[in-house]
Amino acid sequence: MTTATLDRPTAKTVSFDDIQAFLFAEARALDDRDWDHWLSFYHKDCPFWMPAWDDEDLLTEDPLNEMSLMYYPDRAGIEDRVFRIKTDRSSATSLPEPRTGHNISNIEITGRNGSQIEVRFNWLTLSYRYGATDQHWGTSFYTLDVSGDRPLITSKKVVLKNDHIHHVIDVYHV
Repeated sequence: MTTATLDRPTAKTVSFDDIQAFLFAEARALDDRDWDHWLSFYHKDCPFWMPAWDDEDLLTEDPLNEMSLMYYPDRAGIEDRVFRIKTDRSSATSLPEPRTGHNISNIEITGRNGSQIEVRFNWLTLSYRYGATDQHWGTSFYTLDVSGDRPLITSKKVVLKNDHIHHVIDVYHV
C-alpha cells in the first residue's frame, strides 16, 4: 500500500488508506442494507452510470442517447431507487433482498485536480437469493470530492464485465 498523501485545499490530507476505507465503508453499507447510510456517500449532483456493451463489444458512451444498464443523472434518481427497494414499490421486485458480499481490489488513484480525486478499482459481488448464488464483477470509476469532513462521490461509472445476466441487476449487485 502506498503511503503517499493527497493534499486537500485545507491543511488536512487524504491518504490512500482513507480512500480505501471510504470505498470499503460504502460496500459495507450495501452489504448491511443500510440504505440511508449508503446514500450519504453521494453528492446531490452525482451521476450513477452503468453503460452497456454494444454489438461490437464496446461500451456505450452516452447515457442520454445509448443503451445503459443503469443510469441516474443525480442523487435524486438513486434516492428514488432506494425508496422503491425499501417500500417494495418496484417493477423489479427486490424482496426478499439478496444477501450480498462486495469485494474490492486493485484500488488506484488515477488523478487529482484540487479537491477532486479520480479512483479506479475492481470489484466482485456475490449475492444469494432463493437458494442460488450469483456473481457479478467489473471495474468502477469514481470521482471523489475530498474538500469536506469526509469524501463524497461526485461521479460513479460502473463497468459490468459479466453482462450476460439472467435477472434484473440492481444497485446492490455492483
